[in-house]
Amino acid sequence: MMDASKEIFNMGKIAKDNPTKAIMLGELKGRIVPAGADEHWKTANTALERIRTSYSSVGHTVQTSFVGAAIEKAMANEIFDQLSNGTMTNAANLINNDQLVDYCNWIIEL
Repeated sequence: MMDASKEIFNMGKIAKDNPTKAIMLGELKGRIVPAGADEHWKTANTALERIRTSYSSVGHTVQTSFVGAAIEKAMANEIFDQLSNGTMTNAANLINNDQLVDYCNWIIEL
């Protein structure tokens, strides 16, 4: 017999099989080398947009976030714009302790 908590979680497929249970999905890019950071952001941004589109298509809005260790100026501008216009819910620089603490507190409050 399956443990009740595993049944509720559905073996890791909660977001896929029951999208209304998802609260927030995000991207984490931990590479600290600035070279290639823009490419990592583009990949993450594409994934986040796919998430938002997929959830929107089933009538559910899900919060999205991005955490990166290497954030270049152009990326920061795009991230700031998305945060300002509500496209993305939260973001943090992984190597900035204040931002990381704020981000963790935000997750706890979800």
